[in-house]
Amino acid sequence: MRRVLSCCMGALVACLLFSTVALAGHNPVDYPLRVHIFMFSGYSHYYRTRSSSSLDAVDGEGRANLYQNGQPRGVDFAYHCGVRLRVSPGFETYMAKWKKQDRVLEILMPKLGGKPGDMDSCELNVTAKEDTVYIRQNGLMNETPAAKYKAWMDAHQYDPEHGKNNPVNPPPAQPVSGQVGSVAGSTH
Repeated sequence: MRRVLSCCMGALVACLLFSTVALAGHNPVDYPLRVHIFMFSGYSHYYRTRSSSSLDAVDGEGRANLYQNGQPRGVDFAYHCGVRLRVSPGFETYMAKWKKQDRVLEILMPKLGGKPGDMDSCELNVTAKEDTVYIRQNGLMNETPAAKYKAWMDAHQYDPEHGKNNPVNPPPAQPVSGQVGSVAGSTH
């Protein structure tokens, strides 16, 4: 009897876990890509009633790096979301997947004030850069060759696709101008 009860409880727990993932609608396994948002501009649209107003949608454009198959690529994007977009803090990235290959990405952002695992999604219409990525250098946006940035990623064991979101031994916060090793280590 205990064995049957134990099996039933295990099955019940598995069903509850599966239904939670299904209700959330976003399985992290389906989002293998990573996106680091450097900057964006946006315009908020509100739905107004007589007594209040609430956010309806936000649209705009921006710049980011996409990490796919171990390779970094700079992308320019336009977006239209039901929530406000946020710049990636530090070296962190957002989970992403292709909705339309090489044209439309869906990213997941943690819901502010939500439970752990609660996510909002947003679609980015992207245009990939040719062999360059974005970096912050002395507080300004710059581009650098993707191969040079990839070498920095390898040297510092930075691989956001595989959960390595913090570089090992990053350079000091004050980068030396013109050196990718120093530039890429600055907060971007």
